[in-house]
Amino acid sequence: MVNFGGMGLAEYKRKRDFKKTAEPAGKPLPKKVKGASRFVIQKHAARRLHYDFRLEMEGVLKSWALPKGLPWKRGEKHLAVEVEDHPIEYEDFEGVIPEGQYGGGTVMVWDRGTYYVYGEQPLKSLREGKLHLILDGQKAKGEWTLVRIRSRDDAKNQWLILKTATDAKPISQKLEDQSVKTGRTMKQIAEARDAEWESNRQTDESPTSQKGCHSEQSRKIPSQNLKTKCAGSFDAEIFRGSA
Repeated sequence: MVNFGGMGLAEYKRKRDFKKTAEPAGKPLPKKVKGASRFVIQKHAARRLHYDFRLEMEGVLKSWALPKGLPWKRGEKHLAVEVEDHPIEYEDFEGVIPEGQYGGGTVMVWDRGTYYVYGEQPLKSLREGKLHLILDGQKAKGEWTLVRIRSRDDAKNQWLILKTATDAKPISQKLEDQSVKTGRTMKQIAEARDAEWESNRQTDESPTSQKGCHSEQSRKIPSQNLKTKCAGSFDAEIFRGSA
């Protein structure tokens, strides 16, 4: 059985070449916010357009791919495929994953906020295969439930996400294609490519190396041409565009 729930970031890092993608590799965790945990939904135009639903839990972002996004009417259910854990800082990632890299395509921070789990034992609920959530985001507000429906050898963990309690107000066409981080559309994010990076690391360095210091250069902003990065941070990158 594929056990995404306890994998940490090993599977996430295995699938990516951080010399070529701007996606975060993982760094020391921020201090916990008492009383609430964060969630993010990222609109992702990869081979197929889908939504990545991520919950901060156990020091990582537990993640599900939602081919049809969130359901809005009570009783409506959509498929949710559990994928590898992502680092906490991924919640802020918006930009372009280069073609040829895992998940290549445009990524938008579609919604974010805080969430609560009924029973206040999210890890226990995750293991048992049922998470009754209250989302308090900029777009998604209300109750949803994640329920595991399949878990067998050679298959990813299949879940359903159901709209529970009352209906939620559907998102307008304008908000559907608007980032809560920058206000941009998917087309604008793709055209700007302001989070596409190229690495200037030496070839013998590990993508997750935390030894020594590196430099990163911006091709567009002279005042930001040189930045120092030391142990515990991401690898050095050449950044296309403004930060």
